[in-house]
Amino acid sequence: MARSFKELRAKMPAKAQALSMGKANQILKKMALQEIRQVRKLSQEELATILKMKQANISRIENGSDMYISTLRSYIEGMGGKLNIIAHFPEGDISII
Repeated sequence: MARSFKELRAKMPAKAQALSMGKANQILKKMALQEIRQVRKLSQEELATILKMKQANISRIENGSDMYISTLRSYIEGMGGKLNIIAHFPEGDISII
């Protein structure tokens, strides 16, 4: 009988669970827009409806290498997230609005 990963992880020692979650979070932090949308279980069509645009525009956003920050912010907010941009300097970090 096949077991879900959730069941198997529950049987892991706490230290191994923490290590596993840490690695998963590192991977999630480096995901492309398309992968984030898929993890959020949204199709391009569904996100396009939320953002009141055509599916082709979603495809262009996901496959483009350059876009406006406002476009990226809308995309992230359409999936229920919030975009934070932080500039890192030797003197400290600055949050860009």
